[in-house]
Amino acid sequence: MMIEISSLLAKSGILASDHTSVVSMNLFVALLCACIVIGHLLEESRWMNESITALAIGLCTGVVILLTSGWKSSHLLVFSEDLFFIYLLPPIIFNAGFQVKKKQFFRNFMTIMMFGAVGTLISFIIVSLGAMHFFKKMNIGTLTIGDYLAIGAIFSATDSVCTLQVLNQDETPLLYSLVFGEGVVNDATSVVLFNAIQSFDLSHLNSGVALQLVGNFMYLFISSTVLGVLAGLLSAYIIKKLYFGRLVYKLNADELSLCFLFMKLDGDYINFYLNYGHSTDREVALMMLMAYLSYMLAELFYLSAILTVFFCGIVMSHYTWHNVTESSRVTTKHAFATLSFVAEIFIFLYVGMDALDIEKWRVVSDSPGKSAVVSSILLGLILLGRAAFVFPLSFLSNLTKKSPYDKVDLKQQVTVWWAGLMRGAVSMALAYNQFTSKGHTQLRDNALMITSTITVVLFSTVVRHHKPLQSRTQD
Repeated sequence: MMIEISSLLAKSGILASDHTSVVSMNLFVALLCACIVIGHLLEESRWMNESITALAIGLCTGVVILLTSGWKSSHLLVFSEDLFFIYLLPPIIFNAGFQVKKKQFFRNFMTIMMFGAVGTLISFIIVSLGAMHFFKKMNIGTLTIGDYLAIGAIFSATDSVCTLQVLNQDETPLLYSLVFGEGVVNDATSVVLFNAIQSFDLSHLNSGVALQLVGNFMYLFISSTVLGVLAGLLSAYIIKKLYFGRLVYKLNADELSLCFLFMKLDGDYINFYLNYGHSTDREVALMMLMAYLSYMLAELFYLSAILTVFFCGIVMSHYTWHNVTESSRVTTKHAFATLSFVAEIFIFLYVGMDALDIEKWRVVSDSPGKSAVVSSILLGLILLGRAAFVFPLSFLSNLTKKSPYDKVDLKQQVTVWWAGLMRGAVSMALAYNQFTSKGHTQLRDNALMITSTITVVLFSTVVRHHKPLQSRTQD
């Protein structure tokens, strides 16, 4: 069995061999520990957080590997969109939905949906048309209409991992709900758009194909949401009916007397005593597996797994969480948060190391100026695309709000605009999916798109001043 798994991993490009896999994972775990320790030591820094720390450590490690390998490779693991989407992203998005303050989120639900869905479509159109206009003039290569639309979807995807670290949920509830909610819905919309583009023949684009594209998008969006809600409700029903938290034994007279004695002394003792024997592990395991099952079902039926697991997390936190024992509530809260935290650090470390992938940089090394211009154009289009929807849609949203506390003022609009400029692992995974084969490419225009994506991701992640923005825009 172990041989079969190892060969499967080797074929997928994730691991090269038994020995190298052990070496790679040892080093990666050590680097994760270093990221956590250094991130904690730099916690009070205005310019560094754990995501930037992980990126920096990844880049430094990549440089060391490049030097030791004779400039052949900079990574321990080959970047795989399957590894990212199937194993790393689910716990992050689920925990985001599970921990979100539902009252604030649904209070601004229409604004969030406008930013995340309508805004992403606006940004997608601007980036696609802009890339088509400028890149054709620059004679980039043989990019097709599908490639340009894919570029629009790739660079419309904000970094939902980073947006969780931009603002504090308790200090800025309105801004957090807007930025965070938009980030999750935006990622889901971008992935749905990307999948819809890949499923259609765009060589003969007309009004009929455009309507089919919109219809397919709406179907995927609604179906994904419904699947997540149903999965969350099903988990609540199963746990309520089976009631894993029942006592596994009956109390005798002496035990009841002991319970009443504890109750007189301290209510916490009786609570602890009655919870003894509860199947906490079963409840937590079932919640985790049901959440992951919802994500994989969405992948199986070609829906938006991000949207599915996000709404599954929201429903579970509202219904399932209240049907489990107190000990299970504490355990699930910390277990989901821990899994999400480790996955976030892993992603940034992974992206930092893969940024120096020498193969793609070598292909475009003869024209570094063109690569810089392409990256600058993409950054400019991202800025323009976000501005084109954040400010107009905020104005429309404010018209529907009666309370001044629910309205998004100009400073808050600027924060939403700036926070959403970050591009991350979702953009990289989509770019690798579109422009590489199993993480590799020797085509110059494809390599140019990959290296430009890496440049935009690094620049947009590092060059931001989130703490000053946060302090100036308290709710």
